[in-house]
Amino acid sequence: MTDITVKEVYEAPKEILSDKILTRFVDFLDVSDITLRSYKAGISQFINYLHTQGITRPSREDILNFKNALTDNGRKPATVALYLSSLRRFFDWTATEGIYPNITAGVKAPRQDKGHKRDFLTGTAIRDVLTGIDRKTLEGKRNYAMMLLITTGGLRTVEAVRANIADISTRGGFPVLYVQGKGRTSKADYVKLPAPVLEAINDYLKARGQVRQSEPLFVSCSRRNHGQRLTTRTVSGVCKKAMQTAGYNSDRLTAHSLRHSAVTLALMAGQTLAEVQYFARHSSINTTMIYAHNVDRLKSECEAAIFGAVFSGMGNIERRL
Repeated sequence: MTDITVKEVYEAPKEILSDKILTRFVDFLDVSDITLRSYKAGISQFINYLHTQGITRPSREDILNFKNALTDNGRKPATVALYLSSLRRFFDWTATEGIYPNITAGVKAPRQDKGHKRDFLTGTAIRDVLTGIDRKTLEGKRNYAMMLLITTGGLRTVEAVRANIADISTRGGFPVLYVQGKGRTSKADYVKLPAPVLEAINDYLKARGQVRQSEPLFVSCSRRNHGQRLTTRTVSGVCKKAMQTAGYNSDRLTAHSLRHSAVTLALMAGQTLAEVQYFARHSSINTTMIYAHNVDRLKSECEAAIFGAVFSGMGNIERRL
């Protein structure tokens, strides 16, 4: 049993985030560092809210008000849902341990848009972006190889960042890159490396000079961080700049648009849902189906049919109905 009574916690909610309680909660979770940071972020935000509101005995109503405050402050539904998930897990644990009652029971996360908020690039647009990269410099060779890999392999930025030179191997006679996907702790998944992609990577590595297999695949070229592993923020910036240079400047185009484009183009090329799900490393085929629905919508001729019915003499058909 806990050495902190329910009464003590009610009178001093800050104790909920004491090092002792957090350590016990973390040990109970047994999750990855990324997930752990997400839980801590959600719990910390709620505790800060309690203090700013002068609340000493948080209730279910305070959870609801916290949820509304996040929305009013412009937090995205996905972020609000993540924070609520953290609180739900935390207070479920505190209730089980007899530390604090579960005040999150019945609180629902905000409804999230299941569509995509990022545009995809056509094959022509991707070619424009890639050919616009100056491949005479080391940085240009890196950016070209990295963006080509992200596009053809449908990589997430974090997967590109985590890649090491040693992750390049062969599988069934095909050159591949093993990747550590979203929520994964090992590099069990892989993407195939078409000949032009492998050539671009080798061209970049050759320009880097003597490298060790244990080194990151993509490293910084700046004086300040030379040779260090790139960050996801840097990768996002590189991709965004390349798109803008090629004339594709939109808030809806980001580094993730390259992965989005890969999945969409694969479906448009006739690959099956199962094949694309495996390629994109989607844990659920429902995620892949969102892309498929978007492709079907693009192929739909409803607007043209309606226009024809209104302006091209289709009124005769209506009169016969």
